[in-house]
Amino acid sequence: MDNRSIIKQLKLQAALMELHDENSFKIRGYQNAVFNLDKIEEPMVEMSLADLEGIEGIGKGIAGTIHEIATHGSSKAINDLISTTPEGIIELLDMKGIGPKKIKVLWKELGIESGHELKEAANSGLVAKLKGFGEKTQQSIIDALAFKEANANKLHYAEAEVLANQLIDALAKIDLKASYLGALRRKLEVVEEIQLLVEAEDFDHAEEKINALNEFEQHVKLSGPMKWVGQYKEYLTPVSFLFSKKQDWVKNQLLYSASSKHLSTRIINNKTLKELAITAPQESEEAFYSSIGMDFIVPELREGVFELEAAKNKALPKLVEMTDLKGILHNHSTYSDGKNSLREMALYCKELGYEYLGMCDHSKSAFYANGLKEDRILKQHQEIDELNAELAPFKIFKGIESDILYDGQLDYADDVLASFDFIVASIHSQLKMNKQKATSRLLTAIENPYTTILGHPTGRLLLRREGYPIDHKAVIDHCAKHKVVIEINANPWRLDLDWRWVHYAIEKGVMLSINPDAHEKAGYHDMQYGLLTGRKGGLTAEMTFNALPLSKIEEHFASRKSQVKANA
Repeated sequence: MDNRSIIKQLKLQAALMELHDENSFKIRGYQNAVFNLDKIEEPMVEMSLADLEGIEGIGKGIAGTIHEIATHGSSKAINDLISTTPEGIIELLDMKGIGPKKIKVLWKELGIESGHELKEAANSGLVAKLKGFGEKTQQSIIDALAFKEANANKLHYAEAEVLANQLIDALAKIDLKASYLGALRRKLEVVEEIQLLVEAEDFDHAEEKINALNEFEQHVKLSGPMKWVGQYKEYLTPVSFLFSKKQDWVKNQLLYSASSKHLSTRIINNKTLKELAITAPQESEEAFYSSIGMDFIVPELREGVFELEAAKNKALPKLVEMTDLKGILHNHSTYSDGKNSLREMALYCKELGYEYLGMCDHSKSAFYANGLKEDRILKQHQEIDELNAELAPFKIFKGIESDILYDGQLDYADDVLASFDFIVASIHSQLKMNKQKATSRLLTAIENPYTTILGHPTGRLLLRREGYPIDHKAVIDHCAKHKVVIEINANPWRLDLDWRWVHYAIEKGVMLSINPDAHEKAGYHDMQYGLLTGRKGGLTAEMTFNALPLSKIEEHFASRKSQVKANA
């Protein structure tokens, strides 16, 4: 029972209380508690009741509930609420774009108790007729349900990687060697099924050994002589194991790791890569590509986009490595909605071996995230100056994640914007836009001379929320024109800029910055997922903004600011 699990229960309790029309003051107390507890680092399961009561914004009643959850795994209050709520209604509470009050209307007035029933009611037009709904809300519900249905049981790469390693460990205990295949090996941002290659000489015996494990449940009808198909029971995750003899291991890695587009491309004598992989002897994957006169193509590039032509011409880029990254830009502290103080964030960044840190707390428009008003900016800048004097040569840059307003303007006056070393410009509000509006909003922000980096360009949350549609080419071209860096937001929920546009950005000369958007020290480690995204698009160290050493970053920021002054 970690902090995240406890907070999740408190969020659900607040939603259920709202659904059942409980005291609004009490509901607000739980909502505020969730906000405050999200910043707590100390494990709540190890805190006494008195300690919990001492947390800012936590009253005795909520502290008692937390203590009960930490001790017993749940609380009587939430169990009572769950017992009086249909299971399908609880699932609907997790759907984006529709809150507990509207769900209650659907439940009480239309008798809807599941996503399936809601889908039928919305498609038949019944939802639009309800007071406070209308056609627009009905369509939003239809879209949200379709998105939820399309993404059921899918995993973020970060989750899939953890589960796959658990599966590999479980198979190792029964003497079966396994490694990644498919989307997981190509490091796609979303994984629909965990696919593993399993070495075995006797496939039937291997299948029997797997079925003897409690962790797995086989779908016999979907399985075959060489393939075990089923699920990892604890997480309901779709899993498939492809059995391979040792001598076929490399061949199967080649055939079952690449995309169909990569494999179907004709390379030599009108033969496809797939045909060549089947017939040519393979000592290793590197030896195979070399035998057909190509550079070795790492698995994450095997998408059939640009890599084959480059490999044929011996012109594959040297992909950026984690050791190339010199600093971490776009991070949050307790000045806005982060869990760790500015000092803690800086010390940990330095401890990890980086040369610099970009602090980009939320701007004043992000009131929900405790965004910085002008007086608090001065206070933060003073603390940064003091820390820089103490921690030199390590440096903290004064940044801000400035909200892009609906008209494309940034949310501070020019004199305030000028006080920062650099600015990450991002959209956080009024996300329901058509392609023309969203693109226009971004283009205006890019034109602002103070914009240094364009943050998470589409605002997507993978498997949770589709991003607003944008004209990627127009946005990238405009960044090239105005010399604005584009962020690859490394948070596993975002990974935005999408890897499919990285190569185009590089072709246009736009530098990319791998930013963790860290809201706590542990968030720095998300850099690895941003790195994977960049590598999939062919990102090199030369085109990675935060691969620049401290001196070059300082020069870049100073040059941008001097240009603004010169053009003022």
